[in-house]
Amino acid sequence: MFTWRNFIQHAKHHYTVLSVDLLGHGKSDSPTDSSRYRPKNSVADIAALLGKFQISRPSWLGYSMGGRIALLAATLNPESCRCLILEGSSPGIQARNARAERRKRDAALARFIMKEGVVAFANYWERQPLFASQQSLPRSTRQRIRRQRLKNNPRGLAYTLLAANPGAQPPVHRSLSKLKMPVLCVVGEYDVKYRSIAKEMCSKLPHGHVAVIPDAGHAPHIERPREFNRVVLDFLNEVTRGEEGFAPKEELHRRV
Repeated sequence: MFTWRNFIQHAKHHYTVLSVDLLGHGKSDSPTDSSRYRPKNSVADIAALLGKFQISRPSWLGYSMGGRIALLAATLNPESCRCLILEGSSPGIQARNARAERRKRDAALARFIMKEGVVAFANYWERQPLFASQQSLPRSTRQRIRRQRLKNNPRGLAYTLLAANPGAQPPVHRSLSKLKMPVLCVVGEYDVKYRSIAKEMCSKLPHGHVAVIPDAGHAPHIERPREFNRVVLDFLNEVTRGEEGFAPKEELHRRV
C-alpha cells in the first residue's frame, strides 16, 4: 500500500478509507485455485469486507485493474456504489480477436513469472513504455515501489494474469449507459491510450467526467500525488454536496 499512502494521509481527514490488497497482491492470500482470482470473486470479497465494517454505500477508487474491478462492482450492484473514481482504467476489451490475443499474451507472461520469479518479472514490468514517465520520479521513490513489487507472491501475480486480465474479464461497455452514479476518470497527460479510453467511457456514462493530470503518465497518484489528491477530493466533495442531485462543474477536467 506504499503507493497509496500519500492519498490516504490526505483523505482520512475527511473520509473513512478502507484500503485493500487484491487477491494475489501485497499481504493478501495467493490461493492455488486460479479461478479464485476471477474479478467477480474479487468483487464478492470486497463486498464481504464492506459488510463486516457495515459500510453500505461506499465510493470506489481503483487504479488500472482495480478500476476494472470497481467498475464491475458498479455494474453488478449499482445501488451499493455511491460514486466511482477510475484511474488509468477501462471497461475491458470488446473485440473477440483482441480479447483472445490478450489472454494468450498474459498466459505467456504468467508462465514467465512462475519460471523466472518476481525479480525477473519486475525487471520486465518496469521497462514497459506505459511506465516510462515514472523514470522521472526520485530514485528513492522508485526503489520503494520496486521493493513493494518484489514482495508479491509469484503464484498470486501469475494467477491474476490468467484469471483477471482484460481478455478474461467480460467487458462492460453495454452497461455504462445504465450507471447513474457520478464517475470520475483520472488519467495522466502522457497516457494517450487511456486518455482516449476515458473520453470514450465518459461519453457513454450519464455522469462521467474526465480529469487529466498534467505531466503524468499511467499512475498519476504516484507521479503527481498533489494534483491527483486535489482532483479526487474535489470530486468527492462535489458528490457529498450534491447527493440529492449531482451536478459537478462542467470544466472538472481543467481543474488540475
